[in-house]
Amino acid sequence: MLVHLTVDYLGTDRMDDRFPDVRFVHVDPDGPVDPDLHGEVMVTRGVDSTNFAEALERGVKWVHCTGHGVDEMPLEVLGDRILTCARGATAVPIAEWVVAMLLTAAKRLPGSWVDEPPEHWYLSRLGTLEGATVALVGYGSINRAVAARLAPFGCRLLAVRRTGARVDDPGVEVVGDVATAVGEADHVVIGVPSTPETGHLVDAGFLAACRTGTHLVNIARGPVVDQDALRSALDTGQVGLASLDVCDPEPLPAGHWLYTHQGVRLSPHISWCSPNSFDHMATNFADNLERWLDGRPLADTVDLDTGY
Repeated sequence: MLVHLTVDYLGTDRMDDRFPDVRFVHVDPDGPVDPDLHGEVMVTRGVDSTNFAEALERGVKWVHCTGHGVDEMPLEVLGDRILTCARGATAVPIAEWVVAMLLTAAKRLPGSWVDEPPEHWYLSRLGTLEGATVALVGYGSINRAVAARLAPFGCRLLAVRRTGARVDDPGVEVVGDVATAVGEADHVVIGVPSTPETGHLVDAGFLAACRTGTHLVNIARGPVVDQDALRSALDTGQVGLASLDVCDPEPLPAGHWLYTHQGVRLSPHISWCSPNSFDHMATNFADNLERWLDGRPLADTVDLDTGY
């Protein structure tokens, strides 16, 4: 099988005991591809490279993306190959990051810390998550993990799903209309896949439908948010705070307004990070590789037509 990664952070060199009959061959994503190379399986980061299409022609039947999203992968060259992704592998740390952002917003952190005697002791205008309404736009593995962690706080949870299908999670209400959901929400968490249909989903109209002063959290992809519209909404106070782990482009160039706007809390696409993130990605892939070798259906397959 072909390990199409610049750095093998999955640790395939340590999978020999589990897969003694599999030969893991490293393929530099931007180097020459050995013409004699052959492999039915290719694991890759999901980003286009100079030799992506060429590597596919070495007998690849199944491609596994190590990330959750596949929006940077050239889906059009996959043909009839099976594509899977690491769906849900890092949902827990991302959900924890979301909860941290909601708590810092409610408790005015770090703004409420003091480094000199304050004007007042004992009293502050702090908020709470108890009774707060949180709109979860998109209800895949990440926002499901967010809901599970917010439920104990006593939040009212509204899920917006493309299909409008009900969910089994207690305390989560499915709302078919996104404008209705965000209009009632104190916090709006964007967790949709990045596809042509979701590009600039969060536009001027979306933001105008939000409750005045809402807190917008984006852990999806930068292009899902119209950043010009977001800037206008922040400047007018329509959006009170934007907590962003993703932006457009990435990396963001120096001097960009997102770095300095008082209403923005920006992190460099790190919400997925935890001490076990790579281990979870490796397990996600290895379990699927076992299914492949056993001739069983693969988990976390991607619909090439919808892009997720």
